[in-house]
Amino acid sequence: MQPIPFYKMSGSGNDFIIIDHRTPLLPPLPAAQFVAKVCRRRMSVGADGLILIEKSETVDFKWRFFNSDGSVAEMCGNGARCAARFAFLNGIAPEVLAFETDAGVIQARVTGDQVRIKMSAPHDLVLNDAVIVAGYPLPISRVNTGVPHVVMEVKDLPRANVKSVGREIRTHEQFAPAGTNVNFVAPLGDDLWGIRTYERGVEDETLACGTGNVAAALVLALRHGIPSPITFKTLSGTCLKVFFQREGERFSEVHLEGDARLIYTGQVGPEAWDYDG
Repeated sequence: MQPIPFYKMSGSGNDFIIIDHRTPLLPPLPAAQFVAKVCRRRMSVGADGLILIEKSETVDFKWRFFNSDGSVAEMCGNGARCAARFAFLNGIAPEVLAFETDAGVIQARVTGDQVRIKMSAPHDLVLNDAVIVAGYPLPISRVNTGVPHVVMEVKDLPRANVKSVGREIRTHEQFAPAGTNVNFVAPLGDDLWGIRTYERGVEDETLACGTGNVAAALVLALRHGIPSPITFKTLSGTCLKVFFQREGERFSEVHLEGDARLIYTGQVGPEAWDYDG
């Protein structure tokens, strides 16, 4: 088995292994198993997810996106920005490009290490809902921005029980069988919002979640009348900006903008995925 070249990229602290897979390179084992092995931190490369860039018959390329546990996700905003810049850096696509995902065709524009993507149309938006956790109703809103998200407004974001409460909601029967991502948001002042996210598939809090920022922006726009764009400070310390057009409770032209940085390039060989544990 020849070593597999890859890029390690970060979108606001969400990190990804990206492989040019237009010519198939993966070893002869289930893709989910390969992904879970190489995304395991300290045992292999380590990442929040893995992206395969493949050929498309209609647009610049298509991707296959995997969470770090090997599960497939329809969409990932931070991953989409990294995939777009990867394609530009490798001559696969121009600065303005489009690619296929399971959530639809995503359009992107690359400007240096900043990438702006047009999101697929949000759906299943429900405001002022509730979920029972430990016998108590928690006020939530929810929306699908390519993947399902719950949004909770909290008063003290640093002290929010993101891991414990997030895990309970992520696997709650109310969102079975697919589960949901869970976002905690609070105002930081000066038109800036803080956000923390428990991500499905990673099964932990991550430093950022692009689709979660979009979900939070749409909920805040409806609940508080906040105009576009809305800026969020993520746990990584970097900011993501969400743009949209709103007519009543309907949204269009939803865009996400933020960094997509190349961290390093390398090659993985069999010892990166052929180990016990």
